[in-house]
Amino acid sequence: MKKLHRANEELYRELQRVGERTTDKQSSPIPVRARPIPFSQAIMNVVIPTNFMTPKITFTGIEDPEAHIKVFHTQMMISGGIDAMHCKLFMGTFFGLVLDWFISHPNGNISSFDLFSTLFKSNSSSTGFPPSPSI
Repeated sequence: MKKLHRANEELYRELQRVGERTTDKQSSPIPVRARPIPFSQAIMNVVIPTNFMTPKITFTGIEDPEAHIKVFHTQMMISGGIDAMHCKLFMGTFFGLVLDWFISHPNGNISSFDLFSTLFKSNSSSTGFPPSPSI
C-alpha cells in the first residue's frame, strides 16, 4: 500500500509539472500511457491551454466532498472550459489517498464529469476517504 501511495504521489507531482513546460533537457517526461488512465480516450485527447486559469484547491479526503465540488464548479464557471477539461482539472485537485482512489479505477472508466463527480460523491458517502498521512 505504501508503494502504491508513493507511486501516486509521484504521479501527482508529475501532473503538477505538466503545465510548467520546463526546458531542462536532462529530464525526460514520463509517457502518459506508462500510468493507469481512468479517463476515456475522448477526455485524454483534450488539451488544456497553457494560459487556462486552473482551480487552486486541493482535496485530501478530510474536506467536505460536496463543498469541494461546489468550490470547483464555481472556479470552473469563472474559467470556462468543456466537460473533459473539468474532469482533468478536478483530478488535479486530488492528493494522497484520494489520488490513490482515482488511480484505482479501470482504464477508460470515467467518460464525463457528471459520472466522475457521482463516483466521487458515492465513494465519500459510502466509505469516506481516509485522511492522507502527513509527509
